[in-house]
Amino acid sequence: MPQPDHIVRIPLPGEENLDSGLKKYFAKCLEALGLVPNVLKSFLGHPKKLSNFISFYNDIMLNEDDCSLSKLEREMIAVVVSSANRCYYCLVAHGQAVRQYSNDAQLGEMMVMNYRVAELPAGQRAMLDFAWKLTTDPHDIGEHDRQALRDAGFSNDDIFDICDVAAFFNYTNRMAHGLDMMPNPEYHALNR
Repeated sequence: MPQPDHIVRIPLPGEENLDSGLKKYFAKCLEALGLVPNVLKSFLGHPKKLSNFISFYNDIMLNEDDCSLSKLEREMIAVVVSSANRCYYCLVAHGQAVRQYSNDAQLGEMMVMNYRVAELPAGQRAMLDFAWKLTTDPHDIGEHDRQALRDAGFSNDDIFDICDVAAFFNYTNRMAHGLDMMPNPEYHALNR
């Protein structure tokens, strides 16, 4: 059974209303990914917010100059946060990214379903435990949680980055839930 065919449950304007920079970015997505992610299309009625979202996402998830976490680790955090929040869009889209970056379809599925079953290095386990707790019980985060990350080899800058990625995906999960955002169907078959 296919998923519903809407992007979001509110009317969206067409892409023709985007400025030339955003049109160029959509064309770049289409060329590189073979699709324009529906999360980007969900912002069509808000071009300034779309530009901000793209900039923020690219800085958090793709920037390699200012973050020592690997792209895979950032995607793992995204999936664990999305699993805690039961965010269908992000589980599908970022589960695919975990499969892609790890070249391991089983790891992608474990991250989506229950990251705790994966045999991960101690540092990654500590990172994901922290992201889970920050998502499910943020008021209970204390110095002992940050110290557990330090004990696992993370620097204070790494802790900032872990929080940054987890916080960003808590935001996107809530947008996806609120709008009933559907992932691009193509994600389901990629990297299997």
